[in-house]
Parts: sequence; C-alpha cells; structure tokens
Amino acid sequence: MAQRPKRTFRQRRADSSDSDAAEEPSAEPGAPGEQAAPGPAEEGSPPGGGRAEAAERPLCVRGPRGRGRGRGRVWASSRRATGVAHLADSGSDVPESKTADLSTDEENGTHHSSESKDGQSSSPDSSSSLEEEFSSVVNIPDEAFIQAARRKRELARTQEDYISLDVKHTSTVSGIKKNNDEDPESEPDDHEKRILFAPKPQTLRQRMAEETTTRNEETSEESQEDKNQDIWEQQQMRKAIKITEGRDMDLSHGSESQTVKFDTSISFPPVNLEIIKKQLNTRLTLLQDTHRVHLREYEKYVEDVKSSKSTIQNLENSSNQALNFKFYKSMKIYVENLIDCLNEKIISIQEIESSMHALLLKQAMSFLKRRQDELKHESTYLQQLSRKAETSTNGSLAIDEKTQWILEEIESRRTQRRQARELSGNCDHQEGTSSDDELSSSDMTDFQKSQGDILQDHKKIFEDVHDDFCNIQNILLKFQQWREKFPGSYYEAFISLCIPKLLNPLIRFQLIDWNPLKFGSVGLKQMPWFTSIEEFMNSSVEDSKKEDSSDKKILSVVINKTVIPRLTDFVEFIWDPLSTSQTTSLIMHCRMILEHSTCENEVSKGKQDLLKSIVSRIKKAIEDDVFIPLYPKSAVENKTSPHSKFQERQFWSGLKLFGNILLWNGLLQDDILRELGLEKLLNRYLIIALLNATLGPDIVKKCNQIAAYLPEKWFENSAMRTSIPQLENFIQFLLQSAHKLSRSDFR
Repeated sequence: MAQRPKRTFRQRRADSSDSDAAEEPSAEPGAPGEQAAPGPAEEGSPPGGGRAEAAERPLCVRGPRGRGRGRGRVWASSRRATGVAHLADSGSDVPESKTADLSTDEENGTHHSSESKDGQSSSPDSSSSLEEEFSSVVNIPDEAFIQAARRKRELARTQEDYISLDVKHTSTVSGIKKNNDEDPESEPDDHEKRILFAPKPQTLRQRMAEETTTRNEETSEESQEDKNQDIWEQQQMRKAIKITEGRDMDLSHGSESQTVKFDTSISFPPVNLEIIKKQLNTRLTLLQDTHRVHLREYEKYVEDVKSSKSTIQNLENSSNQALNFKFYKSMKIYVENLIDCLNEKIISIQEIESSMHALLLKQAMSFLKRRQDELKHESTYLQQLSRKAETSTNGSLAIDEKTQWILEEIESRRTQRRQARELSGNCDHQEGTSSDDELSSSDMTDFQKSQGDILQDHKKIFEDVHDDFCNIQNILLKFQQWREKFPGSYYEAFISLCIPKLLNPLIRFQLIDWNPLKFGSVGLKQMPWFTSIEEFMNSSVEDSKKEDSSDKKILSVVINKTVIPRLTDFVEFIWDPLSTSQTTSLIMHCRMILEHSTCENEVSKGKQDLLKSIVSRIKKAIEDDVFIPLYPKSAVENKTSPHSKFQERQFWSGLKLFGNILLWNGLLQDDILRELGLEKLLNRYLIIALLNATLGPDIVKKCNQIAAYLPEKWFENSAMRTSIPQLENFIQFLLQSAHKLSRSDFR
C-alpha cells in the first residue's frame, strides 16, 4: 500500500466537520458535542489551520439559520445518552463518535427534515441559548473568503488516492464518504473500516423527502434566475429613462437659450383706415354668406322635421298595419300562384294555337294551289284549242285525263254557284267575281273534324284551374281592389305595365277560335277580355288623374302585344286578297284594332308590321293571281265561245282585286294605294284588256265599275281631280270611248 499522505488538509476538513457537528447539536442545550468541537482543531491543526477553521465556521453557522437547525434537533434528541456515556469514558472518543454521527446526518439530512420540526417544538429554549453562544464566539467572514475555502476543500478531495478499509464501525458506514477528510485521530483504522459495494437502502419516506428537496432546489434556482432577469430588465429600463430625460433636458435648455431677435431693417407695408375697413368688410361678407348657408340648412332641417312628423302622424292614423301586411302577403301569394299557373299552361296554349294556325294555313294553301292549277290547265286547254282551230277544223282535241277532270270540277262548282245565286235572287252577277273557295264534302268533313279536335283540346286547358286564375275579370278584380285600397303602392309598382303580360296567355287562349277572315266573326269589342279591360280602365280612381293615364294604356298595349301579332299572321299566310268577304272582314277588324292601338307619342311596331304585311300580300296577289289573256277578235266575238268566257272571267277577277285593294282606303296611305291599285293593276292589266276589247255596253259597264271603286276622298278637292297621274290612261280611254260611242249607232 502506498504511504499515507500528509494529513494537513484532512485536519482542516475535520475542523470543518467538527464545526458542523458543533452547529447542528446547538439546537439542544447541553449536548456533548458543544465543547468537543473546537478541541481537535486546536490540537492537530497544522500551520494555516486557523485560517481553514475560520473559513469553515461561517459555513457551519449558516446551518442553524436554515436547514441545519432542524437536522440538529433530530439526531441530538436521539443521541443525548450516548454522548454523555462517551464523555464519561474518555475525552478522546467524543470527537470520533461525533464525527460519524454528523456525517451520517449530513447524508440523510433531507430525510430527517420532517422529524426536525418535532424536535424544534420540543426544545426551543436550548437552541436559542446555543445560537447566542455561537454568535458571540464565531466571526462571520465575507463571501469571497468562503468561496476560497470551498475551492481549497474541493481540491483536497480530488487528491485522495486510497480506499479506507474501515469495517469496524458498521453503524457509521453511511457517513464515511462524507467524513473521509476528517482528522486521522478521529477516524477508525483501516482494518476497522468496511468497504461499501452498494449504497445503503433507503426507506420510502427518505426517498420521497429526497425527491421533494431536489425539486425545491430546482424551483428555487429557476425562481432566482427569473428574479435576476427581472432585475436586469428593470435596470435597463431605468437607464433608458435616464438617457431620454437627459436628452429632453438638453433640448429644453437649448430652446430656452435661443432668443427671438427681430430684424429692425424689415419694413412692413403701410396700414391705413381704408385697408382695415376693406378687410373688415370682406370678413363681414364671408360671415354673412356663411350665415345664409346655415340659415338655408336650418330651414331644410326644419322642413325635414315637419315632413317626418307628418309621416309619423299619417302612419299612426293609418289603418291597422297587420291588415295591410295580410293584404300584401295574400296579393303576393296570389300573383306567384297566377304566374306559376300561366307558366305551366302557356305550353299547351302555344301547341293548340299552332295546331289551329296550321289547319287554317293548310286550307288556304289548298285554295290557292287549286286556283293556280285550274288557271294553268284552263289556259293551256284554250291555247291548244286555238292552235287546232288555226290548223284544221276537223277532228277532236286530245285532252289528258287530269285536265279533263279539272275542267269538269271547275264547271261543276260554277254550276252550283249559279244555281245558288238564282235561288237567292241575285241575277246581276258577273262570272269571275266569286271567290271559288268551296270545298268538297270529304274535305269539309276532314276540316271540321280536325277543327273540332283542336277546340276540344282547347277547352281542356283550363278545366282544372280555378276561375280566379283563368278568368280575366276575376284577375282584374284583384288588382282593382289593390288600386282602391292602396293606390300609392299600386302605381309605384307599375301594375299597368305588368297586367298586359299577365293577361297575354289568357287572351291568346280566347283568340284560338277567332278567325278575323271569316265573314260574320265576332268582333274584338264583343269578346269577354275586351269588355273586362274596359271596365277595369273606367273604374280607375278619380283622385289620381295623373296615374289614370297609365291604366288607360292597358288596352292599347294588350292589342299591340297580343292581337296585332296574331292578325299579322293571318294576313301573311291565310288571307286571300281576291276574296271580298275575307278582305271586308279583315278591314273591319283592322280598323277597330288600329283605332284602339293608337297611343300618344308612341309608334307601334306591331302596327307598322301589320301594314307592311298587308302591302306585301297585295303585291304578291297581283303578281301571282292576275292573268288576263288576249285573244284575236275572231275568237272573242262570239260571247259563248270558251275564249270569250275565260277572258271575261279573268278580267272581272282582276277588277274584283282592284276593288278589294281600294277598300283599304283610310288604313293604307294614298300613295301606296295608288301605286298598287292604279299603277300596278289598272294601267298594267285592266286598261290593256279594255283597249283590246270590242267597244260596246260591256265596256261601259266595266268602266262604270272601275270608277265606282275609286275612293271619293280622292276627288273631294277640285285641285286633286287632275292631280292623280296614275289615272291619266283611264281618263284618256274614257274620252276616246265616249267620242266613239257618240258617233256610233250605240248611242
């Protein structure tokens, strides 16, 4: 074994241990360790030991102020008898046992902290007396001295290079590591020491106390760090405040040091009474303007206040708001249901309307095609007959079966019409003036069957709808109630613009069976929807004269948006200008419609479209349906010849169209009528036929009929009798015919 080193440092550790032992038993008066603590330190202390002792004692004195006081009481109360026994035996044993007990207590100091509280309460007088004794003996060094002593003690521990072999004192094994720096005289021999290969087992109470102590220490360290951080921040803030205050002081001193100095060399403009008076007047004018503005604003605010008060009073005096809300809510629900119903039924209405229009169009096209085919075949037959008469007089003319059948059909219908006129007593009739629109029995049956099916479907459209949603009179009655109860909201909602749109599907539904080309058809004024709208307009509120004008436009808007477009379709696709009955009925309806559709300062696009369609249809009829052939006089001298009859029929057909065109007088412009009737038809076809005809009573009759068709309005002014250039040819023909007749025998 290596030689044991010098025990000078261990002597100082022993002194410190003894001082610790002297501190902790101080909690109980009369403990044996009180007087034995300084003994070993004085006997075995080497040079410089006094300094170590002085360095260690303050550390031990701190124990009674903190946790050392509690630990001292625990072990002091349990070892009092043992200490007395050691004093009785020998003085040398006291330091050794005391050192062992102290080391053990230091190791388990945290586990006895709870028990120290009991000991503290048991002997308060003894501990106070010991504290007073120690405070009178011990000199407390400063913190630097304590830190230097602590570093020296740690350095001495690191120099230990041997293992103690003390196995004798089993009761003090746990304190050997703590007291291995004590004096050699107070330590057991090497053969008496026990080597510990495992730490001493601890009880549950000791482990809990140790963990609690560890956590408390960590918490105290963290709290100390936070406290230091707060202190540092406060110091920095105080420094910043001091710097800012210093700068402010500098600025204030600098501003105070600056003095305002006026330059006496500067000259100001002269001031007199006029300038001051002018400035005062200007200022006064501005103030007066401002005052006037404020007065106007004040008057406006006063008027607003009066208006608001009157409005509040009117609302308070008005009818119950709950009833008003109920009415508006019911009206809103009714209109929504009405719109939903019409949106659902409009599809069926359009289908039925299209079906009826297609049926009438098919019938009209069949009449037009038959007339053109018959004209073509009859003209071809007469041409062939003329060529055969020129070539030879013997033999019969070969005619195909279709032409023969068409000619027979034509003659059969003429015979039927002639018989019908004889039965009616109308003997003054010219061939060619009839419309030739008769249908065969089979065609008439098919037409009536198809029309009946359409009308049957037409009746089913609104059979599942309440009268309040399909009867125009009931619908208008709802809006009439609104207008009577709340006229302000009625006119503000522009109901007069909404009613034509709501009534459009229902009016179209009633017009499906209406044919304006049929003679004797029901007029618009006799229709239910027309009378209902007139009653609605006439029942307008008398107090609201300005708003009444908007309601009175409802009928004209309905006619422009609903009736005129349907009438235009009839004119473009179904109307036959050669039919006098259709033309007369159409003119009657057009006059009434155009009369009611006229609005002040309003140009109806529907009206313009209707008139344009009439003009275009007349032009088409003149180009397609007018045909007056010219034959040699030898062929037409015989009035019973086919050529003469055909020429007469075609002339009277053209003359009939001439009369139908001039029936539009008053609806179409005079310039348009003169162009269509006089220029395109009279001068181009009728005058030429008259010039090629044999002068006689027939010519006079035809001229009389032409003159009868001319409108009297054209000749009311004496200056206009010779101002119509389109009549020059007819006037010349009349003059020539008159001269010839005056010289002839037919006078």
